[in-house]
Amino acid sequence: MSSATATTTVSTPGRLSRVYRGLTKFDFVGRRKIWFSVSIAIIVLGIASLSIRGFNLGIDFKGGSSWEVLAPNTSISAVTSAVEHAGLPQPVVEKLGSDTYQVSADINSLSSTQQNAVTNKVISAMARIAKVSTNQVSTSNVGPTWGGQITRRALEALLVFFVAVIIYISVRFEPKMALAAFVAMIHDLLITIGVYSLFGFQITPDTVIAVLTILGYSLYDTVVVFDRVRDNTGSVLKGGELTYSDMVNLSMNQTLARSINTSLVAILPVLSVLIVGAYILGATTLQNYGLALTVGLISGAYSSIFIASPLLAILKEREPRYVDLAARVASRSDHHIFSPAEAAKLSNDGTQRSTRAASATKSAGVQARARKQKRR
Repeated sequence: MSSATATTTVSTPGRLSRVYRGLTKFDFVGRRKIWFSVSIAIIVLGIASLSIRGFNLGIDFKGGSSWEVLAPNTSISAVTSAVEHAGLPQPVVEKLGSDTYQVSADINSLSSTQQNAVTNKVISAMARIAKVSTNQVSTSNVGPTWGGQITRRALEALLVFFVAVIIYISVRFEPKMALAAFVAMIHDLLITIGVYSLFGFQITPDTVIAVLTILGYSLYDTVVVFDRVRDNTGSVLKGGELTYSDMVNLSMNQTLARSINTSLVAILPVLSVLIVGAYILGATTLQNYGLALTVGLISGAYSSIFIASPLLAILKEREPRYVDLAARVASRSDHHIFSPAEAAKLSNDGTQRSTRAASATKSAGVQARARKQKRR
């Protein structure tokens, strides 16, 4: 009689599977010099571009004139060539929707007579290429004073947003978390404006709206991580097996899958709008908003993971209680980076020890009161 021996093969989960099962042990804080160096290099490059090239501001900020016409059977290159031959300096041509074209340029430096002459020539050129009458070409003007007001209002909105964020996080969490979140948002802002300057993308009111949107997204992702850090501060650190930096690493690994999912859910639709809407269908009005959102969302996802949390660990590790904790943990021979699953066990063990200690203390108190009453 023969017997068959069954063997069970346990497959090792892949990297992606480990992320979603909470089995990762990425050392986000320990490699902070790499993350910070990458960000500093991009920011310095953007600042250098700003000092040399500056911004490509739309007419809403610097003032100028714009012309629109419905032209089904033409293209951006054809309209650009037509208005340039009409004497319009440095025109910006955009396709609004499927058939409407908008031409904008700054002619405020010209005299009133020259402005009228250029405007009439541009209207005639656009009417001719669109094969319509001149009264079907609409014209609008933005003076430099109005552009200055728009710029000031945009800066005021940005300042109010920063102040509100600092107050909110300081009240909900603590000032050091507010400082780390503020630095992460400044990081996202500098990255976005640096990319716009490097590639010469035009800055419009849509860009400002997109920047405020991405700062809000970056703040949301950072708050999710900080909320986990706060929870772990009250549970995992009590066991004494982890430093504050270890606990931040643990919190990052615990929320990594959520951060990745949130980033993908936000970035993929924006990429679709940008690629399909702006470049394939030709709706260039989506370009300014989509570009700012795409750059900012990628930067926001990066900063919430690689900037805000490591910076928080640096700030907190300077507190005397966490300096002492780091010294105690360093003296342990078995110190290593814990995965979320291992830390959960540590947290449960710590909770059980705390519960047993509390029960023992309560029992001792009951026995002491009983002996006291007996002596009476």
